[in-house]
Amino acid sequence: SFHLSRKPISIVKVTQSLISGQQPVLHPELDCSWKPFDRNNYKQLLGAMDYSFLCAYAIGMYLSGIIGERLPIRLYLTVGMLTSGLFTCLFGLGYVYDIHSLGFYVFVQVANGLVQTTGWPSVVTCIGNWFGKGRRGLIMGLWNSHTSVGNILGSLIAGYYVSSNWGLSFIVPGVIIAAMGVICFLFLIEQMVVRENPSRSAVFEILRPACLALKSPFFPILMLGSNFISPAVCLQGVVEFSLCLLFAKLVSYTFLFWLPLYITKAAHLDAKKAGDLSTLFDVGGIVGGILAGVISDKMGKRATTCAVMLLLAAPTLYGFSMISQFGLGPTIGMLLVCGGLVNGPYALITTAVSADLGTHKSLKGNARALSTVTAIIDGTGSVGAAVGPLLAGLLSAQGWDQVFYMLMTADFLALLLLLRLVMKEHCSHRKRPGVAVE
Repeated sequence: SFHLSRKPISIVKVTQSLISGQQPVLHPELDCSWKPFDRNNYKQLLGAMDYSFLCAYAIGMYLSGIIGERLPIRLYLTVGMLTSGLFTCLFGLGYVYDIHSLGFYVFVQVANGLVQTTGWPSVVTCIGNWFGKGRRGLIMGLWNSHTSVGNILGSLIAGYYVSSNWGLSFIVPGVIIAAMGVICFLFLIEQMVVRENPSRSAVFEILRPACLALKSPFFPILMLGSNFISPAVCLQGVVEFSLCLLFAKLVSYTFLFWLPLYITKAAHLDAKKAGDLSTLFDVGGIVGGILAGVISDKMGKRATTCAVMLLLAAPTLYGFSMISQFGLGPTIGMLLVCGGLVNGPYALITTAVSADLGTHKSLKGNARALSTVTAIIDGTGSVGAAVGPLLAGLLSAQGWDQVFYMLMTADFLALLLLLRLVMKEHCSHRKRPGVAVE
């Protein structure tokens, strides 16, 4: 639902570009305009909208991990989802109440970016608490498909309303995430702990919301309550993976926010069809995330798995920019491949890698420190997520080729940042075959 509520702007911006009068050949019947996006520099204005959200998200993420350590995850996540629903709806209400102030939309985007930072550290901490390390890559790869499913549903919902009332493209997802916030409040199970029992050596008990009264065996999690920011930053691999994610997320979020508009230009499709077609990138992302998890579990080499996928992604991006000019069929195939290779490393780093590092032995078993480690990694990655769409808005004015050159450069930089960890993994496995590097 978080990703579902982020996706509509990438669909609606296609309509904004159409009604601004930039494409009279495709849609001559649309001679109206929507201020303040009715100017020749509409791409830059829409890029600034993306930047407002993502910059606030990146800054807020560092604070979110610290706050999330100290508050009940269920309550923290619920408040975040309810307020995210509020601000997502407010953006859509700008259409309903005929609001044409750029400041209003920027404010809503900034506020939404801040409150949405409650999501990722909370949910990764919960999943990290529930499962052990044995098949973490596979489990989190499967679980992480929710991001792509959210993007797909967000595209489809926004695309359904975009031509008739783009305000509903935001209002409906806003209502959905708020409703899911209520469900989380009622039913989310945060963690499991071990309690001694005279009749047995130990029993596993779920710490549950007040409305539930069921017991279930599970993995033991011992919770302490101190701040681990400094140890988290100093952990082996946190800096490298954080900077790698910065460039990997730059690529992923540039696709997230600009792919529908690019498809309208390259494939000459309307807003709804372009939005529907863009979901194939996320379908590929689901497969890529699961494959990355399975392969890294099998090899015991998280960094190497990410590096190989990044190495393959760069030339694939160039191929997509070329092949997408030759019709719908090749575009579909390349969207699936690009989605898998681009989102695979991004998914692995934000889930299994974050959980591995957040449960490192040097953190002394503090499972809540996982929230801080996740926030540090994802917060750094979100800096790239903020910069990528902004640069795309600026570079696309000079031609889409410039955007793809930027994306390929970012992939190579992400790869370079992992080389030391890749070498370390290979040296370690020669000494201890089959053992994953912590």
